[in-house]
Amino acid sequence: MTSGSDALDPIEVGERLRLAREAAKVTQATAAAALDFARTTLIAIEQGQRRPRLDELQKLAALYGTSLNALLRREAVQVDLRPRFRKTIEADEAIENAAALLTGLVQAEVELENLLGIQRTRNDPPERPLLPGDVLIQAEQDAFELRQWLGLGLAPVHDMTSLLELQVGARVFVRRLPPKVSGLYAFDENIGACILLNAAHPRDRRAQTAAHELGHLVSTRREPDALYEGSPEANRDERYANAFARAFLTPARAVMAKFRDITAGATQLTRRHVIVLAHSFGVSREAIARRLEELRLTKIGTWDWFANYGGITEEQVRQVLGGEVINDREQLDANRLISIRLNLLASEAWRRNLLSEGQISRLLHLDRVEVRELLDVYDAEGPMTDAAPTLRT
Repeated sequence: MTSGSDALDPIEVGERLRLAREAAKVTQATAAAALDFARTTLIAIEQGQRRPRLDELQKLAALYGTSLNALLRREAVQVDLRPRFRKTIEADEAIENAAALLTGLVQAEVELENLLGIQRTRNDPPERPLLPGDVLIQAEQDAFELRQWLGLGLAPVHDMTSLLELQVGARVFVRRLPPKVSGLYAFDENIGACILLNAAHPRDRRAQTAAHELGHLVSTRREPDALYEGSPEANRDERYANAFARAFLTPARAVMAKFRDITAGATQLTRRHVIVLAHSFGVSREAIARRLEELRLTKIGTWDWFANYGGITEEQVRQVLGGEVINDREQLDANRLISIRLNLLASEAWRRNLLSEGQISRLLHLDRVEVRELLDVYDAEGPMTDAAPTLRT
């Protein structure tokens, strides 16, 4: 009897084993010791110089928290996004770890899709490469065009995560990252756009980061992006992405119309005006104030004036909005994967007995309690019977 690895080239098997080991953060020495052979033997396997036996593959799969099916499936997508970020930024441990996390989550989602026999639907927006000239004007036009393409018109976008995941077809994950890291973006021809957002940041800042990465998907699709404290802002790519985010979240005409309605009869811009406008578009108070400056609806330095005279406090926001203050569920639940689609995939795999709770826990980098909470939602729906609604195929 031969193993499934016989159907694959030894070099490909070795590469898959290496990626799985690195994703699990297991050293070569630890893996070799677990199989009771020399580290040089593991190196030979990972380099394709020695074909592993079935029992060795089973032990390595268990050690790496994956499955033989994931390792040996011919159609499985083997992706490692980390080298892309190393090419574009200086070595940084926080970015390296975030890239490793994004890679692991993408690999998990792809494995679940393959396990369930699902072909992901992608809706990549039209590419708009940067042209000579003013990138701010280009960004404004491209953001307006994409809104029309998505059928948004001038309506506010209050859930960028769902828009990217469900309408654009991007793979979006929200996990707690170091404060300095806002988000990561990478694109792969086989699996599409992949985005990681920092759950520790406020909701409006995550929206801004998500829109920024959407700008990269539109303009510099194949170039990875890491948005972090101290990241360059002077180059054309970043200036475009920042301007695109502003234009996409706060369309010029919509802001002008809302500004006219909210400030009707007033002679000065007040904190109340800024609070209501920011809430209307789901952005931060600073973001909307600077957008007003950019659109010449108020004088340059308006936000700095507010900041110098006490700012705009959360208590003032509560006084103005009352019960309308958005509960930041994603931040309160920051240690959980909140991707709607990934939760559905994992729960369906469990319901079909394709994966156990333990396997889901290892696959998604969650503890067993978090996995149980995820699956309790499906348990609450009750057992499926012959009378239950079925889907037409």
